[in-house]
Amino acid sequence: MSTTTQAPLEQVVLGALASVAPEADLAALDRNVPLREQLDLDSMDFLNFVIAVHRALGVDVPERDYAKLATLESCVEYLAGLPRTKPA
Repeated sequence: MSTTTQAPLEQVVLGALASVAPEADLAALDRNVPLREQLDLDSMDFLNFVIAVHRALGVDVPERDYAKLATLESCVEYLAGLPRTKPA
């Protein structure tokens, strides 16, 4: 996938993370380290993150796919493959 395709999705993911972890330094995120580990997200924070992504993009992420949202990189890759009702 091209960087131009990934950039809008990455911004949506970062915005969703900012909504659940406003104190986090998102610029310092490692793209390949689990988000829950880096941002100290508990299960409710993570669920709120998934809901924020859903609202922003109009995508449904089934619970069985939550592991695919583990890192910033995997989030963008997973979301790029889903049909959306809203543009990134």
